Amino acid sequence: MQELREAWIALQFGGAMVYPLLLLAVIALVLGLDKMFVYWRYARAPRPLIDLVETFGFDWTELERQLKAMGPGNYYGQFIRVIFDNRGKPAWWVESRAADEAQIIEKACGRGLWVLETIVTAAPLLGLLGTIVGMMNSFKLISGDNLVDPAGVTGGVAQALIATALGLLIALIALFAFNFFSKLQAATIDELERIGTRLIDHIRLDEQQGGKP
Repeated sequence: MQELREAWIALQFGGAMVYPLLLLAVIALVLGLDKMFVYWRYARAPRPLIDLVETFGFDWTELERQLKAMGPGNYYGQFIRVIFDNRGKPAWWVESRAADEAQIIEKACGRGLWVLETIVTAAPLLGLLGTIVGMMNSFKLISGDNLVDPAGVTGGVAQALIATALGLLIALIALFAFNFFSKLQAATIDELERIGTRLIDHIRLDEQQGGKP
């Protein structure tokens, strides 16, 4: 508790720019936790389902059973359901509908990433602004060649350094989070495309055999 109090006192030397920087930090944290929950809850496919799709000539009935076992809102379940419900139609038709669903899921996975990207750019700029304000406050205390208030000058320099350091720290954290979730988004879409290819291949196989899916 004492450490937190001392850290807050140190941050107060950063001046007014500390408050918008802390707001950006809170936004980045909340958004990161939200994205983690979304990927954990909605962007995971059961291993048995993946293994089934990879099986040559799998049973559509078994696929339906596993789809029903998935939780509502699961991205993989939504994507596979579109193909499953249209499996009796031509493959080109199903492929088009699957591509539309994949675009919707991609937008859902990327929701909020622009905020992290903005924080990556805005935090250092706010820190730089705090640096400029702190240095200006220091220069005001210097009259001619005489140093009026040495403590005040050092306080202004401290304000400049704290604002810069805080802005860079927040930007680095937001950058890592943005790259991490962007990679997860790309991996999810790649997995959906791979699953969609397997399902479309099965539909084409049914068409060649003249059988009813």
